[in-house]
Amino acid sequence: MSISSHAAPTSQVSLMSGGDYRESLRAYKPTVFVNGRQVTSVVDDPAFRPGVNALAFTYDYALRPELEPIALATQHSRNKVVSRMLHINESAGDLLNKLEAVRVLCQETGCAQRYLAHDALNGIFQAVAHIDDARGTTEHRERFAAYLADVQDRDLSIGIAMTDAKGDRSKRPHQQANPDTYVHVVEQNAKDVVISGTKAIVTGAPYMHELLVMPSRNMGPQDAAFAVCCAVRVDDPGITIVSRPAGRPGEKLEHGDALFSRKYGQATAVVIFDRVFVPWDRVFYAGEWEHSNVLTYSYATHHRHSCIAARAGFGDLLIGAGALMCEANGLDVETKSNLKEPMVELIKITEGFYACGVAASVYATQDEHSGSFMPEPVFSNIGKLLLSTQIYDMHRIAHEVSGGLIVALPGPDEDHNPATAAKLSDVLQANNSIPYKQRIETARFIEDLTASYQGGWYSLISLHGGGSPAAMKQEIWRNYPVGSKVELVERLLDRGILHDEKRSITKNRQPGRCCDAGCTVPGQPVMVPLPVSKRAS
Repeated sequence: MSISSHAAPTSQVSLMSGGDYRESLRAYKPTVFVNGRQVTSVVDDPAFRPGVNALAFTYDYALRPELEPIALATQHSRNKVVSRMLHINESAGDLLNKLEAVRVLCQETGCAQRYLAHDALNGIFQAVAHIDDARGTTEHRERFAAYLADVQDRDLSIGIAMTDAKGDRSKRPHQQANPDTYVHVVEQNAKDVVISGTKAIVTGAPYMHELLVMPSRNMGPQDAAFAVCCAVRVDDPGITIVSRPAGRPGEKLEHGDALFSRKYGQATAVVIFDRVFVPWDRVFYAGEWEHSNVLTYSYATHHRHSCIAARAGFGDLLIGAGALMCEANGLDVETKSNLKEPMVELIKITEGFYACGVAASVYATQDEHSGSFMPEPVFSNIGKLLLSTQIYDMHRIAHEVSGGLIVALPGPDEDHNPATAAKLSDVLQANNSIPYKQRIETARFIEDLTASYQGGWYSLISLHGGGSPAAMKQEIWRNYPVGSKVELVERLLDRGILHDEKRSITKNRQPGRCCDAGCTVPGQPVMVPLPVSKRAS
């Protein structure tokens, strides 16, 4: 499958609505356990309702005409309009549009989850191209192209089974006492590949249609059995999903209802594969250990780029809630420097790491094997590193500007207690123009986002989701052109030291960025930005 830059009439878009998505899940019968019990119908189970709601929203938003520029994309290789979440990037503009789309989705849902499919599909697209070019074949491209077309045409939701259970972290996959700590090939023939093992931290697994199984690390020759990438239905025989609930369905916080996380949430699951038969047409590679690094690197870069947008959407929620809480407390941010300064700090953090995502899009490069576009890795990893560590500052600032009411409020049952309700509504109203109910709902909303179980969960998933800070630092150092900076200073100091390939510190040098090869290609598609008013709504 190749990328074409020539526009052509596009075929009719095939998109599901949120209702279509919910109904489509009824055709799947995965083996799912949550809270020690087996689930009979994922779409109807209260434990997963917030997650299903979040995925349903990603379908409905794509049908809104005003969001079409970012929600949809034209896959020119097929002349077909598809969901942005299933699109292979053909330009830097595609990456900008994806960034904006994910931010809009996460403003509503906290975490849209479905964007992981975009990241994995783009990563696999690059990996199979590298394998085929190295072998002088086309079979890997052709298998994946057929799968991608089917996924796009049916508008599926795809979960990503990448992180293995890993076992003893000091040992490689083939050295593990229990080989099932990594997913691996246990048998293969002309018809099938049989896989077993365990994947951990699979986002949204119970309410996806399919899972993409991918290796989680670089492999050596003795790890060839663990270098497998394939697609499975969530209800294929031999797959067991052991999940956490999505959000906090039906629960109350200590001081109020879980206003946000009872509506939208994210399940994470451990997925156990026990001799799962995968037809070869759904196997994208098996045994090609020497190319495993291509997929892990490309997926990680795409995913960290998407995470930037996701947490920017979450930051938008905190900015809006913080400003609203100040107003509900009877304070004017414009005249109170002790409120304006932290609010600006919150804005700076959110837009600062988002700007890294924009830069990673603008400086995107075209993969020489697949022809698709890849976010610039240094900016992608810096943006992800910033949000990973500054999520805690974002929570702190929201607490600072909101005051202590978010942890001092009586529970919501008191709102209907005839002995207390009238008095509470009288003494706890601060701004006469904002009713008591609106003030406490805002406080409970901030509690749900930042000071609840779910708030802590968002912090942790921001820190480790998409890789730990150590992984980002490693990629920044590996890709940053420190060598060019060294040579710059040496030239300015007139030391007369010439470039030497043997000097390790100068091996990584700055590529050209002010030219077509190092930056953007004239005439390529660019982002169609939404008005600020629509982006923030």
